[in-house]
Amino acid sequence: MLIRLSEIEIDSSYIDQYKTILKEESKASVQLEPGVISIYPMYQKEAPTHIRILEIYASKEAYEAHLKTPHFQTYKSTTLKMVKSLKLIDMEALDVETMPLLFRKLKE
Repeated sequence: MLIRLSEIEIDSSYIDQYKTILKEESKASVQLEPGVISIYPMYQKEAPTHIRILEIYASKEAYEAHLKTPHFQTYKSTTLKMVKSLKLIDMEALDVETMPLLFRKLKE
C-alpha cells in the first residue's frame, strides 16, 4: 500500500475553481481506478486556501497508473497555475487491519 498526504496552497483568486476541479478528479479516481482506495480532499477551516489530500493506493503500481490517467492529467495541467506550493508526504499506516472497518462504517 502507498499512503501520502498532499499539502497544497492555492492562490486565493483561484480557490473556487480549484475546488471544483479537485472534486471532479478525486471522484473520477475513486470511481474509475480499482487501485485507488482514497483520494480524500479537505481544506483548513481557518485557511481555506490550504488544501490537504489523504491519498491511499493499493500499491506503488496503482499510484503510478493513476498519474497517467486522463482525469489526473487534466487536473494537473489545469491547476498548475493555481498552486502556490505543493508538498507530498509519504506516510506509513500504524494499523492496517483497522482500515477496512473505517470504510465499512461509511456504508452504515
